[in-house]
This record gives sequence, C-alpha cells and structure tokens, in this order.
Amino acid sequence: MRIRRLCLSLVLPWAAYASAQTAGPDWVPTVRPENATESYSPSARTDFPDRVYFGDTHVHTNLSNDAFAMGNQTLAPDDAYRFAKGETIVGHGDMNARLRRPLDFLVVADHAVNMGVMARLFQGDSLLLESEQGRAWKQRFEENFGETVEALNASRDGFIRRVMTVFYNTGGKRNLWQYFTEPRMADPTFRTSVWDEVIDSAERHNDPGNFTAFIGYEWTADARGARHRNVIFRDGRARTSTVLPFSKYDSHDPEALWAYLADYAASTGGDAIAIPHNANISGGATFALSNFNGETLTRDYAARRAQWEPLSEVTQYKGDGEAYPLLSPEDEFADYETWHSWAGPDTSNITFDEEWLERKRGDYARPALKRGLALEAELGANPFKFGMIGSTDTHTSLGTADEANFWGTYALYEPNAFRSLFQDEFAASGYAAVWATENTREALFAAMRRKETYATTGPRMTVRFFGGWDFAEADALSSRFAEIGYEKGVPMGGDLAEPPAGKSPAFLVRAVKDPYGANLDRVQVVKGWHTAAGELEEVVYDVAVSDGRDIPPAGADVVPVGSTVDLDELTYTNAIGAPELAVVWRDPDFDPSEHAFYYVRVIEIPTPRWPAYDRKFFEIEDRMEPDVPLTTQDRAYTSPIWYTPPR
Repeated sequence: MRIRRLCLSLVLPWAAYASAQTAGPDWVPTVRPENATESYSPSARTDFPDRVYFGDTHVHTNLSNDAFAMGNQTLAPDDAYRFAKGETIVGHGDMNARLRRPLDFLVVADHAVNMGVMARLFQGDSLLLESEQGRAWKQRFEENFGETVEALNASRDGFIRRVMTVFYNTGGKRNLWQYFTEPRMADPTFRTSVWDEVIDSAERHNDPGNFTAFIGYEWTADARGARHRNVIFRDGRARTSTVLPFSKYDSHDPEALWAYLADYAASTGGDAIAIPHNANISGGATFALSNFNGETLTRDYAARRAQWEPLSEVTQYKGDGEAYPLLSPEDEFADYETWHSWAGPDTSNITFDEEWLERKRGDYARPALKRGLALEAELGANPFKFGMIGSTDTHTSLGTADEANFWGTYALYEPNAFRSLFQDEFAASGYAAVWATENTREALFAAMRRKETYATTGPRMTVRFFGGWDFAEADALSSRFAEIGYEKGVPMGGDLAEPPAGKSPAFLVRAVKDPYGANLDRVQVVKGWHTAAGELEEVVYDVAVSDGRDIPPAGADVVPVGSTVDLDELTYTNAIGAPELAVVWRDPDFDPSEHAFYYVRVIEIPTPRWPAYDRKFFEIEDRMEPDVPLTTQDRAYTSPIWYTPPR
C-alpha cells in the first residue's frame, strides 16, 4: 500500500521566487576586508553549481544506417547542432523546424555499426569506392535496392508508403538497414574519415560558455535496445582522434566496452562514460542479475559498472522507463507513456506472469535501483547506482521534446497526417538537465560523473534536491536555498551515511515551473529500501501539492489537480497548479539499518499531448482511434540520493 504522510508544503508566488533568487546574501559586511584575496562579491565565493543546463545526449543523423534507411538522407551532424542552437532547419517533408529555445548542449550519438556507410555510398563517396568491399556493396546496392533511390528521393506524396516498402520489404530480400549493418566495414581509412567528420563537426560547434558539443556515438550491441549505450567523451579532437568507436563488431559484451573506456582514459589522460539507452523494451537485459555470459554478478563487476555507467537514460521517444505499472501498482502515476512491447500498445499476446514481471524488473529504473540496494548489501558494491537523465533518441537530427513541436523518432514519423494513426505510442520526450558551474565540456561532464542531473520529459522545469540530517523548515524559503543545501547536505546523486542518533534524513526540495510551460501539480519523493529480511520495498510520498489540497495520511490519494485543457483550441491555463513548490520533508519511516534511496518526481498539471496537435493541424479527428491519449502530465525525475548503513 502506498503511504501518505502530512508534511510541510510551501507554495510560493512567482514574484516571491524571483525576489528570492535575486536577493543578496544574508549578511552585511561591517568593515572592508584587509586581505586582498577576499572579495566583496558573493559570486566570487560561489563554487557550487548554480545553473541548470538542458540538452540531449542521444541524437542520430544520416550517419546512422537506420536513420538513413527510414528517410533521413540529408541532415548531417552539422544540421543537428544548428537545430540544437536554435537555427531553422528544413525537415524531410519540406516543413520548417525550429526550437522555441535553443539547447545548452548536444551529443550526436550515431550508431558505431558501419557509421556513415549508407550515406557515403548513396553519395558515391570516392574513398568508400576505393575499397573492394565498398565496390561490392555498391554493386549489391544497385542489384537489390535499385528502386531505393527513387523512393528515398520521393516527394512528400507517397513518402510514407515508399519508405516503408524500402525499409521493411525489398522484394523479399533483406531490408536496407540490416543489409548495411552486416558485414563490418573493415577499411580503417574509411572508418577514420567518418569518425574525423564526427569530431570536426563537434569541434566546429563547440562554443565554451555558450553551447557545448560533445563528441560521442552509440554502441549498439544487439537488437531492441538490450545493451545499447551512448558513449560520451569529455575531450576534444586531440584525444578522441586517437581511437575509433567501439562497436558490436569488437564485442557484444558491456564489460568489453568498459575496458575500452578504461584503456582510452589510461592511454590519453582523458575520460568518457557510457549511458545505457532507455531500457524499457530491453527484454530484461539492461539491469539483469547476471552478466553477458550468464554468470552471477561480482563485486568487481559492480564497481566497474558504477564507474563507467554513472547515468541511465530513463525517458525518450520510445516510451518512459521510470516505473512499470504492474510492478508499482500503488503508484497512480506509474503508467506513464508505457510501452508494453516493441510492436506498440497491443498486449493481446503478452502473458503478464512472473516471468514477464521478472523481465520488466530488468527494464525499468525504479526496480533496477531497488536491485542495486540488494546487490550492495550482498557484494559491497552497487552496479545500478545511477543518476537519471532523459534524451530523445531522435533519428531525424532534430532533437525536440515539446508536445507542440514533436518531430518524431524517424523521418518517416515527422509531422504528417498518418503517424498518429499507427504510432501514437511514441512519446515527445525527453531532455537531460545538468547542474554545473559553467557550460563547458569539462564542467558538464564532471556533473554527469557525480550524477548531479535529472530527467525531464520535455519541459524545462528547475528542480533542486538535497539530503541531510539538519535541514529546518525555514530553509525551503531561504534566499540561500542552494548554499544551505550544499552546506548542510548533499545534492542529487550524493550519499548519506553515519546518521546522528535518533535522526531521520531530511530532504530539501524546490521545483519551479518551466517559464514557458505549465504549472506544477505536485512534488513526490520516491523511496526504495532493502529490509533486514532481504525484501525490496518502495513507497511514494506526496510531499508538496498545489492549490491548498490536503495530503491525507496512510494510503489515501491526493485529490486530483483537475484539468483546464481545451482540446478544440489546444490550450490550457495556469489557473490551477503552482509556479513553485518548496518543502523540507523528513522520512517518517526511516530505519538506519536498511539500505535506501530517495529521488524526487515533479508532475505538471495536464496539457495537450502531441497527437492532439496532429489531430487539429492535419484535420484527422474522424480517423483517430478513440483510445489515443490526447492529454499528458509531463514530469521530471531527479537522480537519487542513497543512504548506506554504517558497517
């Protein structure tokens, strides 16, 4: 049963928040400092992360073979960066696309598997055709996919039908994407030239202090996302040009990828991390209780995974991966953008038995975090001690997560009158939010390393989360909110230990709406713990709610916030909800002998979902299925704070 506890809930007017953010320090100097190294300026003494940056760590361009095969022949890495920086880009259906607000950082994460082969072959690249393999591919391409050129160059009229034909049914032959992922492009000169293109593009667009372009790629080990990782390098050309992307041709084993990252760090003095692809449809593989070879996990495995995979992507276009409703039946908000299978919403062939649920425990973040507690108690190290981010996984080069500006996961699913009729399960999600000292590769990467990050399904809400033992109720309203958080506790991604006698952990939380978006419905703390009997438990606490609603005790749900959505006009109003929610909450059920984690979930009031915009723009209401969700409650998930009992 879900537990509800009454706690301090502070709802501040927007003006009060703005005032608090611009107020000066809570002290006034009485004498001029004699020491020349001291400074009157509070900013000169601020060394904690004081700004959140929003970005996307998972964007594919025409260098990814699946993106190219599904219609993205023209938008290269440069276009992805230009779009992220706020420029207007012409999509594949000749429609203009632009972000309302530029992103702060971007990772072009094209698949390492034969990166650039299809795009270069289509362009008649001379370097590719110098190799025997490239010439053989060109011949096979012309023999088996002769009509592909016409289809991929088709006008918008018939675009969907033609690309679907090319991708899925090429006259009984293997489809276009699969053909160009096997065998491996072996020529190192060609592979180096493509990787140099990736590096050069990132270097052109990297603008320290204004926009960060990370160098990276996706390690795609096998089908259905089971062991996909996005690799992000901290470094620039000097170091990253000394390696080539590690792909499934090198190994399908994640431990081999970690060895590659360790070797890169040792040989160059650089650093890199791997971020597991949203795991919601991984068949239980991403957070499995055994390694790639089926062996029981060890302490060494746990330590290495925690080192090289400090983050996990928990929301993106292919659904949300925070919680699975059948594993969290008491959580009324768990069934959010849930994918039940790769094929979509049809669950008629699924048996929801214990075997199915066990696979789902390896697919979703919350059960994985709980598994990590049990493994830490057993092994002394936690392999699933990850922070949370979101990213899009777009294959269009256009990384946008706005419901009103959803450009789909493939060019095939860019705005058109058909996509919502058979792909309504796609989610307009998500972004990575990173608390850092500045917008540079080094600062953002350091924040990712320490897990001071959170995931958002699209809106750019600002969320702070600290844990400690001595927070007071007044701290939630202080103009020194962040300073107090760092002085008295640890931020999201941190660890609590050595509890003072008789004290429970206290958590300092502040969430502020996206200034261009919807008000907030509520703030929740999600707790997971490992009992002395070896059981894994979870509970969701409503800790701050809007509109003066009560938080009832012991198991009852908070009254819903309501809805102001007008689907005919595609509007909502901020007449309900709150622009800011702030609270100090103390765990009423703390047991200092039990491993635990806590993370914050922030939920907006209802707003229109992307199919509602398609329905009106393309005038397709009479063709849409009646069960297609037309409203949503976007949200954010912070990285956890962990508690470890004294040994």
